[in-house]
Amino acid sequence: MRNREKSLYVPLTKVTGKLHGITMLEESFSETDGLKSLLENLIFLSSFFSLFTAQMLKGIIYILKNRTRRKKELMEYITWRTGGMPSSHAAVVCSLCTSIAFAEGITSNLFIFSFWFALIVLRDAMGVRRSAGLLARALNNLGKQASEKHGLDFCTVREVQGHTPLEVAVGGFLGVFIAAGLHLL
Repeated sequence: MRNREKSLYVPLTKVTGKLHGITMLEESFSETDGLKSLLENLIFLSSFFSLFTAQMLKGIIYILKNRTRRKKELMEYITWRTGGMPSSHAAVVCSLCTSIAFAEGITSNLFIFSFWFALIVLRDAMGVRRSAGLLARALNNLGKQASEKHGLDFCTVREVQGHTPLEVAVGGFLGVFIAAGLHLL
């Protein structure tokens, strides 16, 4: 571990003495120290900025693509809806994995865990969630047709949007570049 990263770790408690044979601990970690420590942690910062940047880019692309000017719809898209370019899931997990590689090294257990975690999230973003969204769309179309043809009541299911491979790749590269930029500056 390099000297620069050592400053990111703050001891939580210190030994103050013994009382009746029990070691007494004093809290030396206040809430402000915790917040300061979090805001100085490059792993947290790179993940946060990757998420923020991906969501803002997603909103800008949505505005340009759909020519919408309604703030409510835009805020819903940025904060709640899934899918779209770039993938914020990919940006966050790739940023997390890259930051851990810089901070802990690629032979650390934490990096190995984050690497496999990232692969699972990336696969899920463009595989399982995308397939579920396509299936939901087909079900809604079928339900709408049956409702119109036979007069049946039909409640639509939520169409969860997954990502295309390009959206995942762009999000992943965004996360890697943000993490590398923060660690190399």
